[in-house]
Amino acid sequence: MKLTVVGGGSTYTPELIDGFARLRDTLPITELVLVDPAADRLDLVGGLARRIFARQGHDGRIVTTSDLDAGVEGADAVLLQLRVGGQAAREKDETWPLECGCVGQETTGAGGLAKALRTVPVVLDIAERVRRANPDAWIIDFTNPVGIVTRALLQAGHKAVGLCNVAIGFQRKFAALLDVAPSDVHLDHVGLNHLTWERAVRIGGPGGENVLPRLLAEHGDAIADDLRLPRPVLDRLGVVPSYYLRYFYAHDEVVRELGTKPSRAAEVAAMEKELLEMYGDPALDEKPALLAKRGGAFYSEAAVDLAAALLGGGGSPHQVVNTYNRGTLPFLPDDAVIETQAAVGPEGAVPLAVAPVDPLYAGLVANVTAYEDLALEAALRGGRDRVFKALLAHPLIGQYAYADGLTDRLIAHNREHLAWA
Repeated sequence: MKLTVVGGGSTYTPELIDGFARLRDTLPITELVLVDPAADRLDLVGGLARRIFARQGHDGRIVTTSDLDAGVEGADAVLLQLRVGGQAAREKDETWPLECGCVGQETTGAGGLAKALRTVPVVLDIAERVRRANPDAWIIDFTNPVGIVTRALLQAGHKAVGLCNVAIGFQRKFAALLDVAPSDVHLDHVGLNHLTWERAVRIGGPGGENVLPRLLAEHGDAIADDLRLPRPVLDRLGVVPSYYLRYFYAHDEVVRELGTKPSRAAEVAAMEKELLEMYGDPALDEKPALLAKRGGAFYSEAAVDLAAALLGGGGSPHQVVNTYNRGTLPFLPDDAVIETQAAVGPEGAVPLAVAPVDPLYAGLVANVTAYEDLALEAALRGGRDRVFKALLAHPLIGQYAYADGLTDRLIAHNREHLAWA
């Protein structure tokens, strides 16, 4: 089995490598290719990857290359984890929206749109090259904004599934609080990527006992602290929102906070510098503890589970993924991309049936889906008017003066990445 990671020079990659090594019985990789244009980073990450495999007794071959076409040739699955523009572009995404009084964040709001505009054309070019190399290869997208990128891939006819680590993070946290195995925890996880709610936590499968009320009663303070939301909000909702909902539920508070501290991009850039120095140590043969602060917790387990299921060798039958709605949420178009539990196998991902969604959540999901429609149109066709309309439609913006100012800033800060600008 050959698996290719595009963006293999990322500091995330040792997390992925560690999972591939530990879970080799689930996903028996014989060749792993790390592709990245940054040869210096790739050498460091590739060296550590080989040492991790050796330490854990994995006999798979690890190849590093800056040649995308060679890297994807013959691959059974291609995992995308790229960041167009790097941390420098992320730094801008997180700062210039604040000038207009809006959240600066890399996956939602104006910063998220900027990332989508930079990313979608690049990902579609990669996907076409994957299709030419092997039309049967699966594409697993971990590149943000996952919902928009996955929809672009599916709309273009690619065999693609989107992946995020939010759901598996909740699953692992709830399993620890309940003192049960993670595989026993089934989430009623519904919404869009980075816009989801856990409406039930069931033990033993989709029909199991819902223990969410007990979790909130016994551990509500700890859960609320992790989400940085007041405990009474969780009690009134009776659900556990993704931590990304804080950008919506406490927008003004978040904007004030962001204006008084260094950006997350600046923190990550400093962390990446330290991690890369560690990766260059020939004695290091395991992922360092610092990597846990980089983000992407349990990403490797989720990626292994999804790839194994898609390639027919195993994996959980039900997984939280990003895929076509297909009538699952009746208030959305069938070709909207949602994030929910799905049956996953060699034919792809089919969402499981879900209980009706409360208007409190459905309204926001429908609003953000409309924004994502416009964002994808802007990413595919370009133009200032399309950017403006997408920003105006976003519930975190929604005022023409803000949308106008953000449009000018977005184009100015991203001109080198926008072919039409």
